[in-house]
Amino acid sequence: MNARDRDGEGRARSARPRDGLGRPLPYGAPGVERQPEGVVRSPGETVAQAQRLLDAGMPFHAHEVFEDAWKSGPGEAAPLWRGLAQLAVGLTHAARGNAVGGARLLRRGAGALAGADTVAAGLASAYGIDVPGLIRWAGELARRVDEGAAVEAAAEAPRLAL
Repeated sequence: MNARDRDGEGRARSARPRDGLGRPLPYGAPGVERQPEGVVRSPGETVAQAQRLLDAGMPFHAHEVFEDAWKSGPGEAAPLWRGLAQLAVGLTHAARGNAVGGARLLRRGAGALAGADTVAAGLASAYGIDVPGLIRWAGELARRVDEGAAVEAAAEAPRLAL
């Protein structure tokens, strides 16, 4: 990895552009602007930004928004944001044609949301997140992916809020 593939603190950070599903493109190719890392957002801003990205067919980027919330928010909310990030990555893999990985991550994210402790569940309710609806959505999409359905990310984007 060369110097341009490291951030200011020396951590590995690919400088390659990416497409809307987060796949690396050749250096110099036009790509989709990446989400800045480490952005602290309110829960409402997190949900709104992630929904915009999901609706635009960019679940990989929505996953990055959820990851920021999971890493910067209160620890008791981490299971909620981690589960939502897993759903977004599951949709990413399914849209890329990785049926096994997509279905597995959709189910893992749904399981994380279903098993989230009562504090995280209460926060989800307070944030207006439709956890039961997302669990149903993930299970249905995982089933269809297992059956060989092609997935178009924007068309399959879940509704996060009630």
